[in-house]
Amino acid sequence: MAIINFYDNLTSRLRASGDFVWPLFLRLILAWEFWEAGYGKLTGENWFAQIPWADWQIGFPYPFNQVPVELNWLFATWGELVFAVMLALGLFTRFAAISLVVITMVATAAVHWPAEWNSLAELWSSYVITPKDAGNFKLPLLFLFMLLPLVFHGGGKLSIDQLLIGMSRRNHKLEDRTGGLQSAGLALLVLGLASIWVEPVLGIPLLVASALAMLIPEFVGKS
Repeated sequence: MAIINFYDNLTSRLRASGDFVWPLFLRLILAWEFWEAGYGKLTGENWFAQIPWADWQIGFPYPFNQVPVELNWLFATWGELVFAVMLALGLFTRFAAISLVVITMVATAAVHWPAEWNSLAELWSSYVITPKDAGNFKLPLLFLFMLLPLVFHGGGKLSIDQLLIGMSRRNHKLEDRTGGLQSAGLALLVLGLASIWVEPVLGIPLLVASALAMLIPEFVGKS
């Protein structure tokens, strides 16, 4: 019993300190990575127009393939810079994180994701950092998985978001956990927005399921 109490006390304190620590460090490392990428674009030449497209690459997904490469370069540059600053400050963290999810996955589709794959083993062979003829999506996928906790959890206690919530006297709302179909729908929406750019055959059903999950309770409540 003493060991169990010790363990429960230890994990409770780790959870309390973790509310401060892990979101801050996750925000800072991601902010640095995206700022570095955006600053490199800002001070460099537009290499979007110079990408040696290969047969295995998808290229920019719709609607970005309808936009001039100069405009895509501008979106990517300032998106990475502005959202990186927002992440570092913890300002509108969820919005910044989901925006960077979209930027990351569009870049993944354009450069890193294989256009065709016939098995999960073949797809997984592209889970590398160094370029290969079948893709190299390991690094952007890691960025995606690092951004998702910020989408779902927010910026944590050491953030401007937390300060704004405190100023509006809504700290008690941070403990709210509303489940149900609509919560599942929001999760499906995030996953759909992340996957539709690289695999529309997966992303579209996720977005449809998201819409249904969020709308069904509304229709049931009105009936």
